[in-house]
Amino acid sequence: QVQLIESGGGLVQAGGSLSLSCVASGRTFNRYTMAWFRQAPGKGRDFVAARTWSGDSTRYADSVKGRFTISRDNAKNTVYLQMNSLKPEDTAVYYCAAGKYVTGTREGYDYWGQGTQVTVSS
Repeated sequence: QVQLIESGGGLVQAGGSLSLSCVASGRTFNRYTMAWFRQAPGKGRDFVAARTWSGDSTRYADSVKGRFTISRDNAKNTVYLQMNSLKPEDTAVYYCAAGKYVTGTREGYDYWGQGTQVTVSS
């Protein structure tokens, strides 16, 4: 069992930056691929980024490539999402997820956090 708790959301102006964190509990954190998804009001939950435990495979949604960076500290059981050059369309609830493989589909992840709100004002 893995429990995930996100933090770091907030309100930022367009062009600004935010860093999200997700702390995982459970002894097998290092075995999981970690990912971030987001859900805007009235829309589905979309893939943002994912990274294997070793870092040998990383994937980003086209909409965030070059602006967002996913990283992890296995010693701290934490995955991060550094978000730069934020746009109003990045406004959403951001969710941390844990799964076995790098995939952009929700079904590929077994555990989910409760989410943290990110709001980007124009």
